[in-house]
Amino acid sequence: MRALVQRVTSAAVHVDGDVVGQVGRGLCVLLGVTHEDTLADARWVADKLANLRLFPDADDEATAMERSVLDVGAGVLVVSQFTLYGDARKGRRPSWTAAARPEHAEPLVDAVVARLDELGVPSATGVFGADMQVALVNDGPVTLLVER
Repeated sequence: MRALVQRVTSAAVHVDGDVVGQVGRGLCVLLGVTHEDTLADARWVADKLANLRLFPDADDEATAMERSVLDVGAGVLVVSQFTLYGDARKGRRPSWTAAARPEHAEPLVDAVVARLDELGVPSATGVFGADMQVALVNDGPVTLLVER
């Protein structure tokens, strides 16, 4: 699994002009699934997202990342993103062969969200397989890639 994680002041997903998921302060996570990924990987990613220290400490020093979404009561917007497994090393058209098929990927994306909910992290999602528009305000900017 690959998760492109961005700390945000707000993020929302629109489908056909309607907001289908949104968070205020928190994380916007673009989540890619590959063929070998399992439920254990989904749980690991969710646990990592819930506990990553990407937020300022109580002194609110912007460069001090001491607190997690759990610590600050922030939310996580999870958006499925098969293109994270695109391979553009050859030619001009990316290959998507490393991205998992929808029937494998969707339950694992759902498992990440379910685990976040179990951990007490407010979460929202896009619509799996839909044409989505994601709007966000990257805070910092803070962006990192988490892989399992």
